[in-house]
Amino acid sequence: MADMLDGFLALSEALTGFTGHRLRGTGQADAYLATATGIVGEGVMRDLLLAADEARASASGDAAKHEAELRRLIMSDDRLGPVARNIIRMWYVGSWYQLPKPWREAHGQSPRDQDHVVSPISYTEGLLWPAIGANPAGAKPAGYGMWAMPPRIAPG
Repeated sequence: MADMLDGFLALSEALTGFTGHRLRGTGQADAYLATATGIVGEGVMRDLLLAADEARASASGDAAKHEAELRRLIMSDDRLGPVARNIIRMWYVGSWYQLPKPWREAHGQSPRDQDHVVSPISYTEGLLWPAIGANPAGAKPAGYGMWAMPPRIAPG
């Protein structure tokens, strides 16, 4: 599973826009890989990671081409796209959301494919918080009255 973890982190970097270092820092990489694999199966996960490798290899370091290849090989694919979108959601909000009904009908349904929070800390470690420049309410200390002011969002 270690080789899958490296591939999963590489895919997750491309899908989320966060570095592998930042993703590892959440402490959720193993839990997210195990959740997704446990729901969609090792075959689908391996196919997803192989498609991500193919996209990266064919882009030859060109970021725009890499994004286009991810869209073509993964996001537009009826089998891989919904899984990739769920992985993005999982990284950002710490929850797995049930795959769409057409996906379940075409590829099978796992009893684990239910809306659920992945782990006790996945909410607080979600990428949503650094993306908006805020801390999760009531979960990470940032000083008295931290929610009295709106989050500071750097100009893009």
